[in-house]
Amino acid sequence: MFTLITISEIGLWIFYIIIPILVFYFVYLFFTRAFRYMGFTTIEAIIIVFVSFLFGFEIEIFGINISNIYLFSYNNWIVAINMGGAVIPILLSIYLTINKKIPLKKIFIGISIVTVISFFVTQPVADKGIIAYFPYWLLPGFFASLSSIFLSWKNFIKAAPLAYISGTIGVLIGADFLHLWELLNIQVNTSRSAVLGGAVVFDMIFITGIIAVILDGLIMFQKREKEGLT
Repeated sequence: MFTLITISEIGLWIFYIIIPILVFYFVYLFFTRAFRYMGFTTIEAIIIVFVSFLFGFEIEIFGINISNIYLFSYNNWIVAINMGGAVIPILLSIYLTINKKIPLKKIFIGISIVTVISFFVTQPVADKGIIAYFPYWLLPGFFASLSSIFLSWKNFIKAAPLAYISGTIGVLIGADFLHLWELLNIQVNTSRSAVLGGAVVFDMIFITGIIAVILDGLIMFQKREKEGLT
């Protein structure tokens, strides 16, 4: 009989297998014009994948941690925000919104959908932070992609950027921000860290952004081929 933890462990091992596949897939995209078809420049694609990934790890310069930025302390909780898992996705989302001229109405709808999904599939756990069990952590990325495709069907070059924005910001709000107060009110005897976007490659913010972009790319490539635009 499978328990919830066992199913989650299976999901984690599946993701360990998926990660190398995703890496090779993105390498393929870099060496083709696929990212341009998806509405991203090469620099934007590099930031989405590699810069966010690298800055997610502990990086210290002159003894100062530039990966986890301290925000405040509450009870025994030390709250920080991760550069690669949260700060860079936020800044990139703002940039994409302005640079791609994506309507704020569509962004609001996309973020709202992912926020609701993220809130209900996540929960605060004292020794783990704010988590989602497999396969529920796949849902935000799926809905970010689905909503962006629906909202950008007539202008699909903006679908993938919208999916990234909706996915990353929606998860950040629905999972990390809305559950943060619950986590901080869990009584702990020793000092604990609560890092927004701090699980690096396994953080749902990073995962959702990548999944949303990949799904959009696969679906929109098919649409583009049918219209004879590839």
